[in-house]
Amino acid sequence: MEQVLEGYEKIWIVGASKGIGAALVKALDAPGRQLYLSARDGKALEQLAGECSAKCTVLPLDICDDEAVDRVGQQLLEEGAANAALDMVILNAGTCEYMDSDKLDLKLLERVMRTNFFALVKCIDVVLPLLRQHLSQREKLQGSSARGAPKLVVMSSSVTYQALPRAHAYGASKAALRYFTECLKADIQKEGIDVRLVSPGFVKTPLTDQNDFDMPFVLEADDAAKRIVSGLESDRFDIAFPFRFISFLKGMAKLPDSWRFKLLSRMSRHSLEHDSSTGTPHL
Repeated sequence: MEQVLEGYEKIWIVGASKGIGAALVKALDAPGRQLYLSARDGKALEQLAGECSAKCTVLPLDICDDEAVDRVGQQLLEEGAANAALDMVILNAGTCEYMDSDKLDLKLLERVMRTNFFALVKCIDVVLPLLRQHLSQREKLQGSSARGAPKLVVMSSSVTYQALPRAHAYGASKAALRYFTECLKADIQKEGIDVRLVSPGFVKTPLTDQNDFDMPFVLEADDAAKRIVSGLESDRFDIAFPFRFISFLKGMAKLPDSWRFKLLSRMSRHSLEHDSSTGTPHL
């Protein structure tokens, strides 16, 4: 089996139990490599680990549990001190819920922001010492190590290129994550940490299987994983795909506002009729 991302031997994948995360585990699987797999579903992780030729360590984790994130981070920090430190972390965990403007659901917004933004920022806070540990070990080896710059890979979304109807919560959370990651990249690249962002279009996963609308240019998870790995082997910061969908969104964002919002209104399910006394929509 030809090893991709050669030189990266210890990789932690958060959100690894299904969808893009599980496909990335398979794409990165190689004899001699150490993979750390995290997600809430420990049984699914154990099954996935059993199918790998790499050495896999299952670390069940709910990223919304700050104390649990701290514990796993400390475990990996101690292991890195005793052996070799992590050289790549992929933060893939996330959720998606859609919302209509007929009646804004603030609880939904809080849930999605908590998982997709605040929990991911907490993970980044725990991950940075692990990647700095790698840098410290590499300096001690005086450049004799074959490993490259440690990578931090953050999963965003193509929806950040253009706001779309019903994506209020999901799009806002991913846009916040994109902005945060770009700020982080601007700062810590000086340290030698390679920060990357992934911005996929629609990918067939258990999460998108719940969508009740057509998904243009939808990809299989294995295809998405291959594109992500290929992007990580390049020098691209923003690994965005598929090309036609990304081009459509970026092109729409450049239209005059009057044209852009007219097109977006055709996608909307917003109700025009509301109860005059309560303001609630007639569904």
